[in-house]
Amino acid sequence: MRIAIIQGAFLPVPPVRGGAVEKIWYRMGQEFAAMGHEVVHISRSHADFPAKENVNGVSYVRIPGYETPSSLLKLKFLDLIYSIRAIKALPEKVDIIVTNTFWSPFLLRGERGKKVYVDVQRVPKGQMKFYLHVGVLRGCSPAICEAIIKEVTPECHHLISYVPNPVPFEIKTLPIRREKTLLFVGRLHPEKGVHVLLNAFRLLAKEQVSGWKLKIIGPSSFEEGGGGAAYYQELRQLSTGMNVEWIGPVFNDEELIKYYAEAGIFCYPAQEGSGDAAPVAPREAMAYGAVPVVSGLGCFQDFIQNGENGAYYDHTADDQVGALAQVLSALMNDETRLKWLSKQAIKVNTEYAIPVIARRFIDDFRKIYPVSQNDKNPSASVSV
Repeated sequence: MRIAIIQGAFLPVPPVRGGAVEKIWYRMGQEFAAMGHEVVHISRSHADFPAKENVNGVSYVRIPGYETPSSLLKLKFLDLIYSIRAIKALPEKVDIIVTNTFWSPFLLRGERGKKVYVDVQRVPKGQMKFYLHVGVLRGCSPAICEAIIKEVTPECHHLISYVPNPVPFEIKTLPIRREKTLLFVGRLHPEKGVHVLLNAFRLLAKEQVSGWKLKIIGPSSFEEGGGGAAYYQELRQLSTGMNVEWIGPVFNDEELIKYYAEAGIFCYPAQEGSGDAAPVAPREAMAYGAVPVVSGLGCFQDFIQNGENGAYYDHTADDQVGALAQVLSALMNDETRLKWLSKQAIKVNTEYAIPVIARRFIDDFRKIYPVSQNDKNPSASVSV
């Protein structure tokens, strides 16, 4: 298969500045190439990378992009300009066009439109009805698939497909030094509930839950998806007098893995309206045995089972902070339970490993690009 991946306007590939979606498709592109497919990956240019290069069988094409603006209207406009550039950079012959940009599916029409595999990685906000000419609308969680269903006519439900997000790095055997560490990894933005976590941690300190430290990793600037300087200062003030370590953004997988491997609990209190579709950070943490504690949003429910490999708290409760503190306290005070959940959490490596999810994507691409005679004949060469 000839597969083109169009990434967004605001983050580069490789994902040296973060971005869960960029991280996923960077790894997927290389896996597709290892499987024998021809892959072109189009992304935002970056000073450290050439405009064109071939790495591990993937052809990378980098075009001018933008810093993320604080204005949503400006963001959509910049995405439009970038999408036009990206479409011009597409190879003449292509079988599958994967994209998560807002405008590319709208702009790609005719025969090319039928080849578009729309990667829906945020809760849709009305745009799905403009994408009904494409090949597949991929929801990265059952909750997102349900949201897509609400936006399209019943005759188009056949376009919707569910393929989960993977654990987007190679799992390495590390000496696990599990500590009394409560970890958050993500954008420091109100929609991620970092303030809720800090307030809950303060309650735990009053309950004298001994020895636990909170580590917070992630960017705070608007350009990197954070809530900006004012929100960051609010968070720093909330942490005054508590055992909180502010680590800042960590985009290097090797370094990030070490934090996951030492954490006892990973907390991701995403809020209503966050747009989260299938967060990657909880999967990454689970891959190294950190027990996930998350809000009750539907985006977590395909891979975290409450009481089986993690825990939920009621983010809709009148006292959300108290509800989160209660769940965290129960785990922090039950070491046996925490160890058992850790062993269950780490099983995410089997179902959501890169090679497993890559095969599911290829199967899904067959809805657009049917199996050829060469594919049917194992002795024949790979069709690209």
